[in-house]
Amino acid sequence: MAGFLSTVQAPGLLGARGVAASSPVSSPARRHAHIQVCCKGNVEGLEAAGHEEHLRLRRRDFIGGCVGTAIGLEMIEGSTKFTGVATAADLIERRQRSEFQSSIKDTLYKAIKAKPELVPSLLTLALNDAITYDKATKTGGANGSIRLELSRPENSGLSGALDLLTEAKKEIDSYSKGGPISFADLIQFAAQSALKKSFLDAAIAKCGGNEEKGRTLYSAYGSNGQWGLFDRTFGRADTQEADPEGRVPVWSKASVQEMKDRFVAVGLGPRQLAVMSAFLGPDQAATEERLIADPDCRPWVEKYQRSRETVSRTDYEVDLITTLTKLGSLGQKINYEAYTYPKQKIDLGKLKL
Repeated sequence: MAGFLSTVQAPGLLGARGVAASSPVSSPARRHAHIQVCCKGNVEGLEAAGHEEHLRLRRRDFIGGCVGTAIGLEMIEGSTKFTGVATAADLIERRQRSEFQSSIKDTLYKAIKAKPELVPSLLTLALNDAITYDKATKTGGANGSIRLELSRPENSGLSGALDLLTEAKKEIDSYSKGGPISFADLIQFAAQSALKKSFLDAAIAKCGGNEEKGRTLYSAYGSNGQWGLFDRTFGRADTQEADPEGRVPVWSKASVQEMKDRFVAVGLGPRQLAVMSAFLGPDQAATEERLIADPDCRPWVEKYQRSRETVSRTDYEVDLITTLTKLGSLGQKINYEAYTYPKQKIDLGKLKL
């Protein structure tokens, strides 16, 4: 499987970001330029010697060698045995996924902006889909199963959010070149879009409702740059069966201890429960009032309440993004080739030697 980096193994070639350091084969362009210089230098030497017939044969040899090298490079690009230097194929796939992801976010932003009242439901939809994960059996998680579980008590009132995503999916699939988007990915990215909207709305509110000033404030102090890891977790597969019942509490009726137990069961804790208060029902203030009565949750609730009063809201937003990222990866084996499509191959039949 060619991931983000399908590469040639060579010690010391990778920099801090996994990009090839200086190397004679660090890029196809550099390799091809080297071939051209080599060919030109040898041909000029032969011309100077006046060996016309020998020159004709040698030119053919050099052209054949250059074509052979190009074909060899194409074969290396398609190989999954090499690690170390990013190939053109990897960069193409990364660009394809990035462009598709940007289009998805645009579609979701417009859909959510048209129905802002569904933001709490979209957040709960993402939480309830992911928190079905069971560490012992490695089942459940952010697998899109919630679309098959709406009749359960814990998912009451979430049908409107799923309807919005179903309509958005039709539009997304219509322009996708790499196959339909999974509900598992769509649900988590909708939660991301909903959070970004809530972050931006908070910045606008701090500017007295002035949208232009609010956007400027969020651009300067917001946490948009913290989404990098979340964005790379892209390529979840949909399950075709509902997850087992009883794994998700009815948040509005569950005790704080029951909520803590559920978070602990998936590897989280009171800190993450406190920061996810907006995901636990439509009334965040009422949820926090319940959580603050618990000694384990109280310091975290108070911390995030103070953070939301600051200009940057850094503690709250960064911890919330981090927690959603963890939840969205539960139970997932990410396919890093998802939504990519084949790059153009060399047609050997059209080569003129």
